[in-house]
Amino acid sequence: MSLVELNSPLQTLQGVSRTVSPGRAEPPAPGRQSKLTIIPLAFRDAAEAVDRLHRHHKRPTGHKFSLGVLDDAGTLRGAAIVGRPVARCFDDGWQLEVTRVATDGTPNACSTLYGAAWRTASAAGYLRLITYTQDGESGASLRAVGWKQVAALRPRAGWDTPSRPRRDRGTDQVARILWEQSRSGAAALPALAELRNEIRNEILCEGPGCGQPFPLRPGPGRPARFCSTTCRVRAHRAAKAAV
Repeated sequence: MSLVELNSPLQTLQGVSRTVSPGRAEPPAPGRQSKLTIIPLAFRDAAEAVDRLHRHHKRPTGHKFSLGVLDDAGTLRGAAIVGRPVARCFDDGWQLEVTRVATDGTPNACSTLYGAAWRTASAAGYLRLITYTQDGESGASLRAVGWKQVAALRPRAGWDTPSRPRRDRGTDQVARILWEQSRSGAAALPALAELRNEIRNEILCEGPGCGQPFPLRPGPGRPARFCSTTCRVRAHRAAKAAV
C-alpha cells in the first residue's frame, strides 16, 4: 500500500501546515463519521500536532517517519510519530517504536494511525513495531487493528540516575503495557526481566544464583551491583575461588 492515500495529494499536502496550526481546526461534529485519509507529515508538523493534542507527552526529539490523518474536509485530526525504540534491547535496526500518537478525538483516527504506522514500517522492511500505553488506557484502538499486548511493566521511579541526572517527564510512577505488530522472521522479544532492567530504576543483582531486580539507590557514586550483603559476599567468595 502506498504511504500516501489521497485522491488529490498535492492539493491536500499544500494545506497540511495550515491545518496543523493551533486553533484553526473545528472540533469534529458529534455523531458524524468522517472519511479518514492517511498522509505523510514532516516532523515539524507532526511535533506541532503532538504539542497541541497530546494529553501527557511532549514532542520527541526526532523520528524515522511521521503520519497524519485528515478528515473528508482536509483538516488534520491527528498525527503519529515513529522512531527508533527507546529501550536499547529493541534497537537492533529491525524494529521501530510508535513514540507518539495524538488526535483530537475524531472517531477511528487513533486506530487508523496505528494501522498505517505498521503498514508503512512493514513495507519499509522492518520486522517489528512496538508502542506503549499507560495503565488505565484500554488499548481498544490498538486491538482494533491487530496489535497484540505482550508485556506489563511496573511503574518506574523516574529517569533520573546518579550517572545521568534527568528531569521528571511527568509520566513517572505509571505502569505501562507493551504492544507489538510483527512479521514472520522477527527475533523473539527479550525476556521480561531484561525489559524491566531497561527501565533503569531497577538493577539485576550480580550475585551467584540470584539475578533478582532491586531498586537503583539514589545519590552519587557507582550503582550497586548486589541486592544484599549476602549476595556480595557470595560473589566475592566465588571470585576468589576462581583465581
